[in-house]
Amino acid sequence: MRYLIAFVVMAFLSINSYAQRFEIGAFAGGANFIGDVGKTNYILPNTPVGGLIAKWNRSSRHALRLSLLYAEIAADDEKSNDTRRQQRGYSFENTIAEASLGLEFNFFDFDLSEPLPQSTPYLYTGITYFRADHLWLKNGRANNLVNEGTNWEFAIPMVMGYKEAVTEHIIGAIEIGARYTFSDNLDGSWPEELLGRREPAAEFGNRNTDDWYVFTGITFTFTFGRRPCYCF
Repeated sequence: MRYLIAFVVMAFLSINSYAQRFEIGAFAGGANFIGDVGKTNYILPNTPVGGLIAKWNRSSRHALRLSLLYAEIAADDEKSNDTRRQQRGYSFENTIAEASLGLEFNFFDFDLSEPLPQSTPYLYTGITYFRADHLWLKNGRANNLVNEGTNWEFAIPMVMGYKEAVTEHIIGAIEIGARYTFSDNLDGSWPEELLGRREPAAEFGNRNTDDWYVFTGITFTFTFGRRPCYCF
């Protein structure tokens, strides 16, 4: 984790002041949860997500990116294809507010100072810090999950997408982004994170895997700033 944070910070410090093509816009789409409750599909949006996104294009191949997103996540064992989960019958709803900072890498040159069309697939990664609720089986396994307490934690975003210049100043993109979290309690399966002690009667699921959540959606950003000079 500390090496990833150091890498992002060094990238900021190494920015040449001549690269002045900025982007700011919005993200909208759907979210889904991957964990110990509900369906096990990797990509199956079932709740909304939205927020803001900003980029500083350091070159035609990579940009510094900041996003602020808010999402609802929900899961229901009764909708799972796993018979054991269906019989168990747990469900929950949670909210996630995240801030993510990192680097976006273009597969091909993407330079709006050049003639259109301009398009490229891209990858994004960095560091995410998010807020969600803790959950746990407060009244034992016979009851459902209860939201209680605040879960502040880090995650690693792994995003792939495709973007295209609609005009010289508007860029549209579609992307899928998984977040690997450093928490196993977005679904209440490991209440030690909330209680500070083991509670075997309230634990369930696979302790060897942390929770994931996935955002799938579209972005539209507006570009502004001086004509870029990608100098090093």
